[in-house]
Amino acid sequence: MKLELKHIHLRDPFVLADERSRSYYMYGTTGKTAWKGKPEGFDVYRSEDLVHWEGPAPAFRPAAGFWSDRDYWAPEVHEWNGRYYMFASFKAEGRCRGTQILVADQPAGPFVVHSPEPVTPPDWECLDGTLHVDEAGDPWIVFCHEWLQVVDGEICCQRLTHRLDASIGEPQLMFRASESGWSASGKAGNRVTDGPFLFRNEAGELRMIWSSFDKRGYNVGEARSVTGRLAGPWVHEPNPMFGPAGEDGSLRSGIPAEGGHGMLFRTFGGQLLLAIHAPNKHPDERPAFVPVKETGGKLTIGG
Repeated sequence: MKLELKHIHLRDPFVLADERSRSYYMYGTTGKTAWKGKPEGFDVYRSEDLVHWEGPAPAFRPAAGFWSDRDYWAPEVHEWNGRYYMFASFKAEGRCRGTQILVADQPAGPFVVHSPEPVTPPDWECLDGTLHVDEAGDPWIVFCHEWLQVVDGEICCQRLTHRLDASIGEPQLMFRASESGWSASGKAGNRVTDGPFLFRNEAGELRMIWSSFDKRGYNVGEARSVTGRLAGPWVHEPNPMFGPAGEDGSLRSGIPAEGGHGMLFRTFGGQLLLAIHAPNKHPDERPAFVPVKETGGKLTIGG
């Protein structure tokens, strides 16, 4: 049976537009077990038109003895040297949340454990790892150091081996949520950083979208690296590009008023889309695709 997005209970959607198969593959946090219960693993949905989806099909099922038993979050799949690598966050009692790397020969999987352990620091509470390849062709993981541990949520980076099976050197701080100018503190003084996703605009600038909360809700912001490198410094757009605090995202007909944890992909026809879950309210969250365009070097809602 073909499904529409409104029938798919998924957070943190990530879409891989696979040129080999000319198909779109969508992964994400299973809504049912996002916050409670033991997850089965990760599923994948496949589509040729972004409207009708086949699935869910199992993409990853942990082998006996796998260390994590909760919080299977935010899987992303990236092609690297002819194989497909899933970056996903996991948690267990007495162990810090971390991003581990899985691998498969096909975008639908099955994915198996590739890095023996999470590649984020073992004593840090981390989530939402994503792949970035720098100007020298070296791979990095960009990830969030959680507010649960640092209060003012951070986005950090760390080099990876070319096999993507371990990290190299020490993690580097890129920026804190409070530096954005729009992220607001919660009741405990915390500021959230979620879902970093890096890209280069038409001018070749290195940019990032990421999510946080302001007083009105969950938003997607945009930042630019002044040097064009991960080390930055990073300058933030004064207003989020999407969400209740965004410039116009909540005012357009047919576009969700609130949502986040975004990533960008192009359709096979060349249209740029922002993938988010909306609303950011359990159990109502669903994947949504929002047309975006580049205006003056930055992203704006609308296609």
